[in-house]
Formats: sequence, C-alpha cells, structure tokens
Amino acid sequence: MSRRVVRQSKFRHVFGQPVKADQMYEDIRVSKVTWDSSFCAVNPKFLAIIVESGGGGAFMVLPLAKTGRLDKNFPLVTGHTAPVLDIDWCPHNDNVIASASEDTTVMVWQIPDYVPMRNMTEPIVTLEGHSKRVGILTWHPTARNILLSAGGDCVIILWNVGTGEALLTLDDLHTDLIYNVCWNRSGSLFVTTCKDKHLRIIDPRQHLVVAEKFKPHDGARPVRAIFMANGKIFTTGFSKMSERQLALWDLKNLEEPIALQEMDTSNGVLLPFYDPDSSIVYLCGKGDSSIRYFEITDEAPYVHYLSTYSSKEPQRGMGFMPKRGLDVSRCEIARFYKLHERKCEPIVMTVPRKSDLFQDDLYPDTPGPEPALEADEWLSGKDAEPILVSLRDGYVPVKNRELKVTKKNILDSRPPTGPRRSQSSCDSNFSNSALEELLEEIRSLRQTVQIHEKRISDLENKLCQFTNGTD
Repeated sequence: MSRRVVRQSKFRHVFGQPVKADQMYEDIRVSKVTWDSSFCAVNPKFLAIIVESGGGGAFMVLPLAKTGRLDKNFPLVTGHTAPVLDIDWCPHNDNVIASASEDTTVMVWQIPDYVPMRNMTEPIVTLEGHSKRVGILTWHPTARNILLSAGGDCVIILWNVGTGEALLTLDDLHTDLIYNVCWNRSGSLFVTTCKDKHLRIIDPRQHLVVAEKFKPHDGARPVRAIFMANGKIFTTGFSKMSERQLALWDLKNLEEPIALQEMDTSNGVLLPFYDPDSSIVYLCGKGDSSIRYFEITDEAPYVHYLSTYSSKEPQRGMGFMPKRGLDVSRCEIARFYKLHERKCEPIVMTVPRKSDLFQDDLYPDTPGPEPALEADEWLSGKDAEPILVSLRDGYVPVKNRELKVTKKNILDSRPPTGPRRSQSSCDSNFSNSALEELLEEIRSLRQTVQIHEKRISDLENKLCQFTNGTD
C-alpha cells in the first residue's frame, strides 16, 4: 500500500487569529462606494481607511496604537470634492499617503506623527491630469516620489510627486476600464488587467506593451493580476461557469498558464495580497468571510494550497501590513486589517515555533524605507532592486520626514510669444539700487520664514511628546 508523501513546507501550519476586542478599531463608518479597491492601507505607523462623508470624499488616518472606540468627531482627511476610491502609503516615507477620487484628482498628503485637532484639508500637492474618476494608485517600489495613477479615462499617468508634474502619460494602450495595476519587484515593468479582457505587461519608459494575453480567465467578471518576485504573474478571475479561479503564468509563454485551480462559485472579486519573502499569496474576496492562502514554488504544481482563515462576518475591504511592520518576536508573518461595516479588525497570521529566538528562515532581509533610485535616474533608464533591511532586532519606524515639493516655474520653460522687444522705458527706469533693495527685502523675508518654520517644528515636536506622555 503506497503512502501519500506530504510536501515539506515551513508554512504548512500558518494560522490566523483575530486580536482581542480592545485591540480593534471601532465606530468607523466604512465607505459604501461601489469600487473594487481594498478601502484600507496600512504601514508600520498608521492605518488609513476610506470612510463615508457628506459633501465630498474623505479618509481617516489612525496611529496604529489608537485602538478602541473612536470619537465621532475624530479628524478626517477631507480635501476631495467627491468620494475617495483608492489610497496608498508611500513605501519610502511612512508619513506620506496618496488618495484618488471620483473628482478626477490625485492628492498627496503629509500626515503628522501627532493626531491633528481638526480635519486635514490641504494636500502637499494635487495632481491633475485625468478627465474621469481616478480609481487606482500605486507607488513605484524602488524610485523616490514616483506615483502611478489609472483613471476611468483608460489613461495611466506616472507622476513625480516631488515636482508635481506628469513624467509619462500612457493614453493609447488600453481600450476600456483598467481593473488593476501592479509593478514588478524592481519597477521596470507593470502588469495591468482591463475590461477589454486583455492582460498586458507594460514597459512605461518605452511606452510599450511587451507581452499580452487575451482572456487569461474565460469569465466576464474582473481579473486581478500581480507580479511574483521571480517575474511570474499570478491572476485571479472567473471561469465561464462563474467559478472563481487562480492561475500562474510564465512571461516567456502566455499561451497557457503553468498552474490553474478552480475554487468556488461566488460573485466577489478575489483581491490577491503577496508576501515575496515567504512566497505566499493571500486571497481575500469582498463580501467573503475567509482568507485563503497559497504557497508559490518553482517546482510543479507551482501553486500549493496551505489553509483558510474563516470567520462569521463578511469583509468590506482589507489592509495588508508591509513585512517591516510585523512583530518578529511572535513569529508573525502577515497581518491583515479587515474592514467590517462599523469597525476594523486586525488578523494576525503566525507560524508556530517553540523557540523565542529570531527565526532567520521566516524573516529574510526585506525591502526597507530607503529608495534605491531618484525619479530622474529611473526615467533615464536605470533599474535597481529594493534596498533591503534586516528585521533581526525588529523594525523601528523613522521619524517624520517632510516631503518637499519643488514646482517648476512655468515661465522658465515657455518661450516668449511674438518678437523679442528691446529694452523699454520701464526697464531703463528700473535702477540697480532699486534691484538691490528688492533682493535685500527677499533675503530678509526668507530669514523670517525659516525662523517661523523652526518655531513651528519645535512646537509640533513638543506637542508630539506631550500627547505621547498623556497616552
């Protein structure tokens, strides 16, 4: 009688557990807008959730420690004039978040370390370039200040947030609504799925579709696609019989998937969350009450089912903590922030270990907060892998670093129209002494501004220390 050989994997016994009731975030009016984004973004410092708000769009930013029942007047981020559809934290600055809205704009916000007293209404930069609602945002994984946005106008724009200008506009590569966008590990390519049933791998700097697959899944419902660390592509979609499917594709041959599995019949689009360090994909469906997880390997059958975390309540959205925000002392390998109708529930995924020592095999070096490239370097053709950090002593978030936006003067770039005029009476009357006076005044104003900036910064730090002391 032959014995079934059990595949060896250190992640076979990963199990999920919700936190205790006092560690949840309660009394949050989660947005009811119909859009297939996760409605939640999280990093080692903050939790951001898109919420219901009258007369415009808003999201809420909570310090991770701010658990329990929230005050109904808790300040929101309220700059948009229509519902917010997507939010994404900058991977290189834990205090910077971008938001996309039905009002066709993208806004970038600097979140202070302390909780502000009133609503935030002034973004550090507003990015205007789409003609219809903007539903997708994703930051470049390795280059500083590069943000990708995709809108209902079938256009993808890559922005340099540091200057507030569009670097690249890809307006002729998609023929219908874009469902999702995901960068590869180095940020040289990204994959998109679209309502026109095409999966596209795009080189944005060449303005080129380098590979394409029509109908990666036969069903009519939306497809999601993400890049694996090894360059393969993982997709979720539906069969002709409306069964939910997952598939793994090799870029060298997109004719057939190298793995295809059918799961169940349900309407909810499966949102994939990927941890490249453990090579685990977690699948969360909107409206589902479970999280399924699979290990991706280099040997057939490539996609291995691990387990399912089940609960009673359906999820409205989901946040996924970056690896550097996890508690390595508890052997935590993933943490989800599950949105209910009126609360957010953290779910901790752990690998049971008897030893209290640091587990090297669970925590290889992981992408840290330092960018590997500047925006100009990436645009000129350079690529780089993420700069990795060790989690051996746990990750300590860095202090608030201000994002400086330096807008270019449009007068410098536009040539004067019409023939150049000779020196006019106005020019000749403007003496050197008057010019010197003006320059002196500017220098004096600059010094005053710097003094006030330092004073404001000192006051903010004192306020931060005071609020931390009272907590």
